[in-house]
Amino acid sequence: MATIFKAYDIRGTYPEQVNEVIAERIGMALADLLQVEAIVVGRDCRTSSDALFAAVTRGICRRGTSVIDIGLASTPMSYFAVASLGAGGSLMITASHNPPQYNGFKMCRAGAVPISGDTGIAEIERLATSAPPADVATPGTVRQEAIFDRYVDHLMGFAKQIRPMRVAVDAANGMAGMVLPALFARLPQLTVEPLYLELDGTFPNHPADPLTVANLRDLQARVRAAGAEVGFAFDGDADRVICVDDRGAVVSADLTTAMLARIFLAERPGATILYDLRSSDVVKEEIEAAGGTAIQCRVGHAFIKQQMRAVDAIFAGELSGHFYYKDNFFTDCGITTMLRLLSALSEDAAKLSERLAGLRRFAASGEINSRVDDPDAMLARLEQQFGGAGEVSHLDGLSVRLAWGWFNVRKSNTEPLLRLNLEARTEAEMARHRDELLAVIRG
Repeated sequence: MATIFKAYDIRGTYPEQVNEVIAERIGMALADLLQVEAIVVGRDCRTSSDALFAAVTRGICRRGTSVIDIGLASTPMSYFAVASLGAGGSLMITASHNPPQYNGFKMCRAGAVPISGDTGIAEIERLATSAPPADVATPGTVRQEAIFDRYVDHLMGFAKQIRPMRVAVDAANGMAGMVLPALFARLPQLTVEPLYLELDGTFPNHPADPLTVANLRDLQARVRAAGAEVGFAFDGDADRVICVDDRGAVVSADLTTAMLARIFLAERPGATILYDLRSSDVVKEEIEAAGGTAIQCRVGHAFIKQQMRAVDAIFAGELSGHFYYKDNFFTDCGITTMLRLLSALSEDAAKLSERLAGLRRFAASGEINSRVDDPDAMLARLEQQFGGAGEVSHLDGLSVRLAWGWFNVRKSNTEPLLRLNLEARTEAEMARHRDELLAVIRG
């Protein structure tokens, strides 16, 4: 059975893989790993989250560490809590965009520094699956901390002179639905077209995954029917967002990165911005045209946050809909992205579709998954067959830049899959080279 201990978090089905027993052991392991006075714990609205909260906090307290209970929360709210309260770490109970039968844990150190497979999850797995230590003499305590209003204040700091406009939002019955009404109450100039703001961990209307185009159909229809200028679709824990423009067309996250980069560089000339290596070349072009430093980065929030801190980047964008901000503790937040995009749209009356027209300069394949028997052997074969004609990089999987464009092939962290992304100058070139690569990968 696949392990619940992943590269970036702990996640599995409830109660078969993630349950109260393992949750208590994970709480104990996290406390032993961090060795701090208090850990922030938040939870999403999934039906299993309350039971897992009780178990994980019991485990933390058994090791003499106290719990700061922030209650129902989005993942970005948990980041805000651990950083603003000066706590020694945080644990967020969520399975993000996964179906309702899943649940899990996202964990951070002090300052919202993520705990990943290489920086603690492997050790938590070792501790949680070993014989448990004896309870300490003085257990930790649990205290509640109301941070919601402070968090909304923090978000409002990203709302820069937003003008009156009509906006559609789809919270997918996830945690964005808790935050958005309070935020919009403080932005009366917005006319909001809401979809699925009610918290419901069974996600009855559609899965809370905005990367799946089928899950955007209701939002696209509402934007067109209401004449909204823009629409925003959030995932289950509100750390991701995907936009649709005034015509209801999906805006890929790399184009959102390119558009926001120009705004940030106008505010902070010459700053550094990161973009993940699956992003269109237009991102690098736009950053450099605005006088910024563009740095390509690996896929994955732990890597991106670490690199942002290392190079003091002000912003980073990932093709999966995660957007990261130095002013947000180097963490990702879908609602912050919504506010910054609304601020950008407020600068003049130009429609979002018009702003994007000049950014659609290349043809992208999107991410294509293929199941293979031996991913490493296939990567070696691809490099041998295509690498000699181009510029090769192993930053994350295999990237090859050729005369017609580029491709990247990466391994899945959890399955025997290879993920292909490819970009060319025209749709015809993209389709031809996509099919050529897939013919090799799929045999």
